[in-house]
Amino acid sequence: MKLYTKTGDEGETGLWGGLRVSKDTIRVHAYGTVDECNAALGVARACGSVNTLDNYLQAIQNQLFVVGSDLATPGDAANIPRVTSTEVAFLEHAIDTLEESLPALTQFILPGGSMVAAQLHMARTICRRAERYVVTLAREEACNVVIVIYLNRLSDFLFVAARAANLAASIPDVPWVSTRVSK
Repeated sequence: MKLYTKTGDEGETGLWGGLRVSKDTIRVHAYGTVDECNAALGVARACGSVNTLDNYLQAIQNQLFVVGSDLATPGDAANIPRVTSTEVAFLEHAIDTLEESLPALTQFILPGGSMVAAQLHMARTICRRAERYVVTLAREEACNVVIVIYLNRLSDFLFVAARAANLAASIPDVPWVSTRVSK
């Protein structure tokens, strides 16, 4: 079987169930951005995340495939996994576990630090964009409402994970400092 099918050459793609849609529909933007977030997590992992964090990231990458297939499948379909409260609870547990070792956050911090942390912050911003697309999609079409909750919690996890990556690398978070000039 060849990788290329030429079915997308006219600017359309197929959703699960056979429906053809334009590649610039909000649904395609949503699941495409989820895929982008997943790739960004792959980059973070390739930068050398520590074992516990890497285990979380690998599980989340697998969960993001479920998010993508859920978004690419409008309506009901047999044998398509859907995002549930179980995945949300996984993220909440991971956040709580990682936060136990982190110093209290008392101010805004700048994204960055170690390469892993910087990549996790990038993944967080991509996740937020995916969340915005899904919110728009949910206003226009029926979709799994748990996806918005999942993506919201995932962005929280990625923020905490970036802080944990910096801690593991002995790199302190850099506080935001106002550069406002007073008159």
